[in-house]
Amino acid sequence: MRYDDAFANGKYIEGAEAYPPHWADKAAQFREALGARARLSLPYGKGPRNWFDLFLPEGEPEGLLIFIHGGYWRAFGPRDFSHLAAGAALRGWACAMPAYTLAPGARISAITAEIAASLPVIAAEVAGPIVLTGHSAGGHLAARMVCRDIALPGEIAARIARSVPISPLTDLRPLIETAMNDDFRLDRAEAVAESPALLTYRSGVSIHVWVGGAERPAFLDQARRLGNAWACPVTVDAGRHHFDVIEGLEGSDTALMSALLG
Repeated sequence: MRYDDAFANGKYIEGAEAYPPHWADKAAQFREALGARARLSLPYGKGPRNWFDLFLPEGEPEGLLIFIHGGYWRAFGPRDFSHLAAGAALRGWACAMPAYTLAPGARISAITAEIAASLPVIAAEVAGPIVLTGHSAGGHLAARMVCRDIALPGEIAARIARSVPISPLTDLRPLIETAMNDDFRLDRAEAVAESPALLTYRSGVSIHVWVGGAERPAFLDQARRLGNAWACPVTVDAGRHHFDVIEGLEGSDTALMSALLG
């Protein structure tokens, strides 16, 4: 269909097929190394994928980073990306990673509602400020959580200090014209309602969009659309593509971690 190639990532990344097993291996090693500080499969709802993993630092957490995984809302899960909590833990922050029902089992609007429902439950586990982030489809969800139409308890909304969507999908209308829409079932009304770049965000939240400089033009465009719509910074991470742009989450002193936690 018209936009299939525009949103194809792996096709344009050398060795793309090696990334998912590499992520899964690193994630498993991280969970094992963390031991009891990895609290797994905590429920936030009744659905089979309504759970989250929570990774704790040594000592009392300074705050809570919530990372939402990508995969075009159709693939992967938190356990593929556990190692991305490493940087936050080294900085003394807890990191939670929620799962959600994958398309076509849920429409994107229903996935948004699941993540919104997870936030109060996750927030009850750790005190302090909350920073939201996510990659690709997860970047979309991290941005959606600070949109004005998302109803969160006042005390939870007040704790959300920052959202840093990484390579986010921010205008979903082009996805209607992709083969993936067989799973999404997006129509124009839902695409508009679920597009952060077409919505407004809650005041008092700091927004910083992050995207790889070597990403597909469509993803650079999607990042800049949100930056323009929300008048927020957009960092183009030179040389990074869609699969390695998240690696900055693994270190405590990377530029991406600084954008997240200061």
